Amino acid sequence: MAVLETMPESIRSHLINLDCPSFETSPWVQGPVLNKQRVAILSTAGLHKREDRPFTFDPGDHYRVIPNDIKANDLVMSHLSTNFDRSGFQQDLNVVFPRDRLNELAKQNIIGSVATYHYSFMGGTDPRQMEPSVKDITAVLKEDRVNAVLLIPV
Repeated sequence: MAVLETMPESIRSHLINLDCPSFETSPWVQGPVLNKQRVAILSTAGLHKREDRPFTFDPGDHYRVIPNDIKANDLVMSHLSTNFDRSGFQQDLNVVFPRDRLNELAKQNIIGSVATYHYSFMGGTDPRQMEPSVKDITAVLKEDRVNAVLLIPV
């Protein structure tokens, strides 16, 4: 894990002084009871299918779609940050992408079901630049009847 106090001054200063945008609205809705929720994962771990191209610094290259039934060995992490600690992912995928835990909860009828697809973003991007991508994903989530999203900031 990157610790602010141990970073070089230039990086620490840059992070401390990053603009934190505010949004004009704060939409919030009460979801259905837990055992009726269809849950998708939205992670910032920079995961993608092995056959997908790695994340780049290209504008608009913000996320990848991850099928729920993908095998763990078919997922790759191409997070761009040199300060990113990959050891948790290497030991247990569920640390950054708790798909197995969600599927267990669905089998136990604790949650209603698990989404067909999940999404992994490349973190560290200005949220305002990611807004169009999020709107695209929102439409797909609605089609899949997802009514709860598990946010996994990595």
